[in-house]
Amino acid sequence: MRYLGRRTWLLMLSMLAMLLSACTILPTAPVSQVYLLPVPPATNAPRAQSVNWSLRVSQPATSQFLNSSRIAVQPQGQEIAVYQNSRWSDPAPILVRNRLIQEFRADGRIRAVSSDDDSLQADVELSGDLSAFQGVYLTDKSEVLIRFDARLVRISDRRIIATRHFEIRQPIKGTEMNEVVQAFGLASDQLATQVLNWMLQHSITSS
Repeated sequence: MRYLGRRTWLLMLSMLAMLLSACTILPTAPVSQVYLLPVPPATNAPRAQSVNWSLRVSQPATSQFLNSSRIAVQPQGQEIAVYQNSRWSDPAPILVRNRLIQEFRADGRIRAVSSDDDSLQADVELSGDLSAFQGVYLTDKSEVLIRFDARLVRISDRRIIATRHFEIRQPIKGTEMNEVVQAFGLASDQLATQVLNWMLQHSITSS
């Protein structure tokens, strides 16, 4: 019995070694490419007079599908899917929030800008709803679509100061994933610039 037990044990070890060696020759899953949202180079252009209120930028609310790091695409009609083996460095709402903050700080007219992650006091909050952040493929063209319904809220009394719907469409010039990502970057630049200009049109006080 002892002899048979030892033979069985050696056989099991031999089979385990064969399985481990076989694993090394099996094809591996493709490596997922992680992309940062492109940001334009900083400029030192002179700016107009700064405002006297501070701003908190919050993540926009969005659908469960867009609230992830997957890069969304609308290949046809109302179908929604994702680009294979590619993802963002952060979920889409964080990408949009951070791109807005980058634009506001680079512009310099709003001197105090923070995010909802910082939990700092501020006079005004920018929030909203992100209903589209995806590539769209139509019969004759392809483009990146961003839809953002923005809200400016005075924090002291939670009064809505202003709202506006933004819709950005940026052509995708090519079929490579890098060209898709570049189009997302350009669309996000347009959104950030438009939101900034819209906010600065309003006379905002902290009380």
